[in-house]
Amino acid sequence: MSRTQIVITAAGGSALLLAGAFIFQLLGYAPCEMCLWQRWPHAAAFLIGALFLMLPSRALALLGALAAATTGLIGVFHAGVEQKWWEGPTSCTSGDITNLTPEQLLEQIMTAPMVRCDEIPWALAGISMAGWNAIISLFLAGLWIAAARRSA
Repeated sequence: MSRTQIVITAAGGSALLLAGAFIFQLLGYAPCEMCLWQRWPHAAAFLIGALFLMLPSRALALLGALAAATTGLIGVFHAGVEQKWWEGPTSCTSGDITNLTPEQLLEQIMTAPMVRCDEIPWALAGISMAGWNAIISLFLAGLWIAAARRSA
């Protein structure tokens, strides 16, 4: 594959992941805050790919790799939050309620996010959407790196 073909594949992969996210949203799976965080680097990777087609450069390929790796790492973090391996941001997860007073518990319930980041709404082969985003995005980052290493 040529460098341009690799970039088209990598940027197209980000576009397809974004499209998939929007399709899931249309099907009723509302995104949580971290799901939304994962979309921005995909949009950036797609735009970088379009720019690369006009001005091919190693620097743009490396920027594409950075964007894909960023969403992949957010996906790893999000999947870990879903699996309860570590705590997520308090803005979209629930904390320990063991030592809360009834008033504090009510306050936590009233301020809880509508869609929590620490719950898995859908999974395929035991892997959540965040996990699949991580796997595919890190693969796409590898494609971007391959494009950066390939001569013009």
